[in-house]
Amino acid sequence: MDKAFEEYLKAGQTTISNLVLYNYPMLGLNETEMILIIQIMSATQSGDSFPEIELIARRMGKNEADVYQAMHSLIQKNVMEIASIQDETGIKHDVYQFKKLFDKLIIMEQQKQNSLENKDLKTAQEKVFQSIEVEFGRPLSPIEIETVNLWLHKDNYLPELILLALREAVLNQAYSLKYIDRILLSWERQNIRSAQDVQREQQRKRIKTQDSSSSQGRIKNDPDKPSIPLYHWSNSNNKKEE
Repeated sequence: MDKAFEEYLKAGQTTISNLVLYNYPMLGLNETEMILIIQIMSATQSGDSFPEIELIARRMGKNEADVYQAMHSLIQKNVMEIASIQDETGIKHDVYQFKKLFDKLIIMEQQKQNSLENKDLKTAQEKVFQSIEVEFGRPLSPIEIETVNLWLHKDNYLPELILLALREAVLNQAYSLKYIDRILLSWERQNIRSAQDVQREQQRKRIKTQDSSSSQGRIKNDPDKPSIPLYHWSNSNNKKEE
């Protein structure tokens, strides 16, 4: 095996989350600070949790003063801290920690997710208004718009649930918000609050109907039950007269 390749394998790998690489500018970090983080993480993963500044400066091609300044900046920006921990023998050691960096990334991702969810919810709510107007064949009046807003923001009905109630109303040719409101209230009393709940309730009713029909069919066709003759009383009377 080529010696250079052996050295490559011997050097090992450094693992760093892509969230750090993708978002470091949004955290206010520059390229020098990002490389410094990678260098410290590399040393830590190799077993050196508090690498010498001289070593890091040499690997980065920087002078020690620049590395000290970058470290101070990371601490000021609340992405790195120097902590003192106690090992198994009771001896305390200084270590570089990036818990604050990871906390910032988690908060950032949560904010992104909340933003996407709010955007999706807004789109779904707009679809409710559009769908009602399409089915009713006319724009909604200000009072009707207020009613739908109350469903969404006061009663907290999910947009998907309102659309299902709209479909029920259209199937019954009832183009009225009052009819839709009665459906929603009925579902609320039955603790139906999502499209999945509606599907489960419809499935339950179908099964109940099928069981009822099957039960009636068994009673009607049960061979163990005695047959009851049906007399035509008019024919019987005619025979007596003869």
